[in-house]
Amino acid sequence: MVVVSNEQVVKHCRHFPHHEAHVNQSSDPALIVIDVQHGMDNPRLGKRNNPNAERRIADVIAAWRAAAKPVIHVQHDSVEPNSELRPDRPGNAVKAEAKPINGEPVFRKNVNSAFIGTELESYLRERGIHNLVMVGLTTEHCISTTARMGANLGFNVTVVADATAAFEKDGYDGKHFSADEVHTVELANLNREFARIRESKDVVAEVESSLPVSSV
Repeated sequence: MVVVSNEQVVKHCRHFPHHEAHVNQSSDPALIVIDVQHGMDNPRLGKRNNPNAERRIADVIAAWRAAAKPVIHVQHDSVEPNSELRPDRPGNAVKAEAKPINGEPVFRKNVNSAFIGTELESYLRERGIHNLVMVGLTTEHCISTTARMGANLGFNVTVVADATAAFEKDGYDGKHFSADEVHTVELANLNREFARIRESKDVVAEVESSLPVSSV
């Protein structure tokens, strides 16, 4: 596991190009695994949708590793005094389904975007990676912010709908929105403007189809 941390601030952005409907295989798409940490189980966060998100995340990671495609991890180190995601709290630890293995870089952040305060952008550009597939937590916060910024920086972004999850929210006027509503609306806002939204089974099948056929 390679841990990467820096105070680089991204200052430029550009218009997002429309995506093709598939995971572009012309250059290996990087899988970005965001904030799959135990602190996300804190009951204070409210009700969450998609209880199978971690399983789907594990499925996608396994497919990427089998295809020897790049897997990149992002871990949130909160600076909020009461957050379970602080580096000195047990909740900061990554869940078993998403633990990095040797050689997979880890970028540590303390804001919503994985591109702020890290070397993620330069890491991707140095390796000629243009296509990003994002999974993790949460849909409405760090997934959305990272997808939007990635698109503005010129990357082709895919968000895997069933490998992300959201929490219930109350609006400014007190109206309640269920976790499913938050998740669905956030993905709708991202779709075709900042990212292509796809299901894990389709992404996994496409990546597996790129593997060489073994002979017996």
